[in-house]
Amino acid sequence: MKTLITTNSNFPTSSPVNSPANSPTNNPASKTIKTLLLASITAATLTACNSMPHASDSPSNRSAVNHMVASNKDSQFPADASRHEYQLDNGLKVIIKEDHRAPVAMTQIWYSVGSTDEPEDKGGISHLLEHMMFKGTEKVSGADFDRLIAKFGGDHNAFTSYDYTGYYEMFPVNRLDLALELEADRMTNLRFDSYEFVQEFEQERNVVMEERRQRTDDNPLARAFEKFRKLTLPDSPKGESIIGPMQEIANTNIEDLEKWYKTWYAPNNATLVIVGDVDPQQTLKKVEKYFGDLPSKQIPERPSVLQKGWRGYQQQTIKETVNVPTLLMAFNVPTLHSAIATDLPKKEVYDLLMMQFIMDGGYAARFEKSLVREQGLLASVVSYYDLYERGDGLFMIQATPREGVTLAQAQQAILEQVDKFKTETISDKELERARNNAVNGFVFAQDSMAGQAYMIGNLQSRGLDDRLIHTLPKELANISSKDINEAANKYLVKDNLTVMYVEPVTAARP
Repeated sequence: MKTLITTNSNFPTSSPVNSPANSPTNNPASKTIKTLLLASITAATLTACNSMPHASDSPSNRSAVNHMVASNKDSQFPADASRHEYQLDNGLKVIIKEDHRAPVAMTQIWYSVGSTDEPEDKGGISHLLEHMMFKGTEKVSGADFDRLIAKFGGDHNAFTSYDYTGYYEMFPVNRLDLALELEADRMTNLRFDSYEFVQEFEQERNVVMEERRQRTDDNPLARAFEKFRKLTLPDSPKGESIIGPMQEIANTNIEDLEKWYKTWYAPNNATLVIVGDVDPQQTLKKVEKYFGDLPSKQIPERPSVLQKGWRGYQQQTIKETVNVPTLLMAFNVPTLHSAIATDLPKKEVYDLLMMQFIMDGGYAARFEKSLVREQGLLASVVSYYDLYERGDGLFMIQATPREGVTLAQAQQAILEQVDKFKTETISDKELERARNNAVNGFVFAQDSMAGQAYMIGNLQSRGLDDRLIHTLPKELANISSKDINEAANKYLVKDNLTVMYVEPVTAARP
């Protein structure tokens, strides 16, 4: 088969600047869903490349389409004629979502490996490999990747989380083949021994270390939050940071990266999501054309991310160079993933989600109304809970007290509000407002092609079916005030609570 990409001497000699996704807000979808899913994406700056692999056009490749399994009908989920799910013979899961509003296509490849899978002495290796995935294959030079995508009107980037590593391209739909060919190539053909890769490794590792400095080491609240996660999740790999400790990043070498890549990067450990103005059958044939011959691998069992037990109530005070005192609180709670794994009633996690939206779901929510406006105790307060997180989760609250209010007073005021959920009747009006806010947030998050693809990949790479999102209205409709009372009494209790006071460093007297 003729390859789609060839080196072009007319490309500019310098790479176009690609906006780094160094924070969740730069992810294509997370601006609208970060408070709903809290995927904790730690995205990397991408680097340019060009030139592409010759995909096989053999009869065996083409015939493998007939052996794919489509699983688009399931009585437990609402029907969606625009969604098409398949699995290639090599294990690659493919989900195609039709959206014909514009002649573009979003392609995302999600690998089920992230920071929770890393060895204790190799923290941050998933994120570092993500950076190096743009440094060249046997057919694509690292210097041309960005220029190639820019030449054909595309956009691309990547992201790393606790649970996954992902890469995406957004192209005019007539360039879908280009996105598929690029991703299929670097799934198996990254060149760790190439001169270019070796030369760029030290530089890129320094980039990641500088990223660590800017985002965590030089950010006092981020430093505090890193300590707080370790305190709240002491026996879970989710207690560690995604980017990894500085020394472990510095000690990671090319051999480590190659081993990590060869262990986890395979079609049977990936989900390919395509959303756009596409025909599902034609798109499926394209996917098989580029990915069908890639070999599957024996993938290791992922480490458990279930918390092994709580330590009871914990409280710690730290001094940081923050401008104002900050209160961090977290209750250890289950998620949908851990509820399924441990046979807990799934309904309880939806109760927690409803509670979170009643606490902190807009201007009329309880925290904002009572603690900020009426009592004037807090300058700001936010809460969040990730229903779909892999493993056990955290029901978190962060607050900044007003001047003259101590952190202890802020904590007491918040706990008084929490305790009301245990005994008081929640009005139908509050329940309806919370349902609408929760459902509308998820609906709005899927308004764009990027948002739809992100939702699909996020859940699939965490071991959940993305169609669970569409059951949310039904699940929330059945929740009563009594259900929330019971969930609050079971989970939002002192033995599940960790508190950290982040106090400003007091300047020493001369």
